[in-house]
Amino acid sequence: MLLPAKAEVARQLRRYRAWERVMLASPGDRTVRATFEDSGYTLCVLMGKRCAREAAEAAERYLRSSVGSYLQEQNGRPRTTAVAHRGPPVAVAVDRRSPAGR
Repeated sequence: MLLPAKAEVARQLRRYRAWERVMLASPGDRTVRATFEDSGYTLCVLMGKRCAREAAEAAERYLRSSVGSYLQEQNGRPRTTAVAHRGPPVAVAVDRRSPAGR
């Protein structure tokens, strides 16, 4: 999984939060609303989320954590360090005769 640079995530998160404050101060302004929604969309694309609030929360978690722990949290399962091999591969018997020869 590719992750964006933390500096870019921090910049976009600051932009989103700033426009969120402006939008809450003047919710009827269409230009402000459009810019706020654009900043939310950008954050969604960066963080791979469908909702701007989820993207903002994911960005905050990403900035607080290391890349490895963030990926582990996103996958919901612990990272494995090595793959265990449990013996030789099993050969599958294949009937090589054609259906006409049976």
